[in-house]
Order: sequence, then structure tokens, then C-alpha cells
Amino acid sequence: MKTLLVTGASRGVGFEISKQAAADGHQVIALSRNIKPLDGIKNIHPFAVDLSIESEVIDFANTIQTTFDEVDVLINNAGRLIHKPFLEISSSEFAEVYKVNVFAVATLTRLILPLMNDKGHVLNISSMGGVQGSAKFKGLSAYSSSKGALIILTELLAEEFKDSGPSFNVLALGAVQTEMLEDAFPGYQAPVNAIQMARYVIDFAMKGHQFYNGKVLPISSSTP
Repeated sequence: MKTLLVTGASRGVGFEISKQAAADGHQVIALSRNIKPLDGIKNIHPFAVDLSIESEVIDFANTIQTTFDEVDVLINNAGRLIHKPFLEISSSEFAEVYKVNVFAVATLTRLILPLMNDKGHVLNISSMGGVQGSAKFKGLSAYSSSKGALIILTELLAEEFKDSGPSFNVLALGAVQTEMLEDAFPGYQAPVNAIQMARYVIDFAMKGHQFYNGKVLPISSSTP
């Protein structure tokens, strides 16, 4: 059994990842601003953390280093989305998206790496919107560009740690029926639900690093 750390764990794909991995018998360290949906689930250890506040991320990392000996898998799943035309989005709103989708990933990964061994796996969850050459959509300039930055960050970390481990990979998700999709595309019905996608993510998180490092895998049967 493994120890997983999952961000954005209270809803959508992150909640299903946490719940299914815990049901499989793994220990899940689950981060979210709202941990109420995670209370009382066997094998889940919930922590209330606002990833946009660096001091909270640092405090969390200090806490788990005294509680858990090792983290086998880090799944950076949390995402912030603001759907606004480019001319209407403010600099502070743009920054809020990047704080969660890029900066918090860098901070948390840096602090958790000492708990991971060379067989560990850092799996970052990006979006098809962040993949160069994919279809792009109005109103997602902050979100999609931040997810593109996350992809490049992952590739750079894979290169930097290729001799010592752990492995770093990205899953660029297409449309999944979640609250975030409804925010971006009201009324759109995705071909995949959160339960199905979570199972794929867990399987890849456990085994994918045996075959991939520094890779971006598009996970999409449709656009958006």
C-alpha cells in the first residue's frame, strides 16, 4: 500500500481520486480549503489548506513531516479557474489563478520532495487547454496559460531530477463532468465523469512512472 498526497481533494476528480485510492487501501493525505466532504472516510487524512497562501502550504508541509515517514505519490490536482474575457480580467485575478495552478505546485513539490524516494511519482494534472496546438476557448486566458506553464514546469523538473528521482509526468485532461467544467462551459455534457477519470489517474499515478518521465499525456476523447 502507498501513501498519496492529493490536492483539490474535496470535489470533482480530486475527491474521487482520494475516495477510490482510500478504498483501495492506500493512505491518502487530502488537501482542500473545505475538508468537510472528506471527514470520516477511512484511510483519508484531511488537511485544510489554502494553496494560494504560501505560509499555509509551508505550515502543512512542516506538519506532515512529523507525521508521515514517506510520500510515494504526489498528485497536484487542485486548479483555479476564472472565466472572463481578457479585457475584463484584472491583474490580481490573473495572479490568483497562477498562485494555485503554478506557484503552489512548485512550493508544495519542493517541500514534499524530501519525503519521496527515487521510485516516487509526482503527477501534475493539467488541461488540454494548456497543450500547444490544442483547441482554445474564449475567457480562459488565465486558466489555460497557467496550465501550459504547469506542463513546462513538469518537463523541467523531470530533467532536473532524472538521475535521482522521483519521476514527473503530466496528464492533460479533456472534458470531465465536474463543477469546474460547468463553470467554464455551462450546459456542456462531457463524455467522461469524475469517477471514471479518477480511476484512470490513480492507475497512472501508481504505474505510469515505470514507463514515462517528463511526458505530457493528453487524456481526451473530445474537445473541449
